[in-house]
Amino acid sequence: MNFHPLPDASHASREDLVAEMLGHLGPRPHLAALNVSDRETPHDDASTQQLLKRRLGVARELLLRELRDQMAQGPVMSSPQVLRDWLRLQCAGLQHEVFLALYLDANHRLIAHEEVFRGTLTQTSVYPRELVKSALARNAAALAVAHNHPSGQAEPSRADEFLTQTLKSALALVDVRLIDHFVVAGDQCISCAERGLL
Repeated sequence: MNFHPLPDASHASREDLVAEMLGHLGPRPHLAALNVSDRETPHDDASTQQLLKRRLGVARELLLRELRDQMAQGPVMSSPQVLRDWLRLQCAGLQHEVFLALYLDANHRLIAHEEVFRGTLTQTSVYPRELVKSALARNAAALAVAHNHPSGQAEPSRADEFLTQTLKSALALVDVRLIDHFVVAGDQCISCAERGLL
């Protein structure tokens, strides 16, 4: 089952998301009036699967928000597990590559994040100039970037290593520091900085 973001979940309030998660757990008025219990109601597999998919999407959105809030409270790299969990959840179930940017302030707290580029099953075109423009527009002092490998192989490729160096150089020209480049595949999240590739 894929965990793609719900189209409206990112715009819903936290209260609405929690209400949706807890919906249909209590007594159902239309069943009580008929004196029918939930156990006696025939379950349609398709609607049960749809409800499950919807609730998983809502749970995913709530988790992403919680992790994002934690990253905004202090330096992102002081809680690397939170960042890795957020990245894994953000990329979960994607069948195409995406390139994500996390814009950080001078204290490395999260200002904003975005999917900057979207690609195919095996590659994403990344344009350093566009990333520099986005960093300047957000007045970012530093960036952490990430991309996923839908193939399931988390090892950074030679192209990933070259891209890391290119981005580091391009961002340095405008006094923005690249603090890490992560490669995400399934439950693995490899840090280029930890590998000495930065």
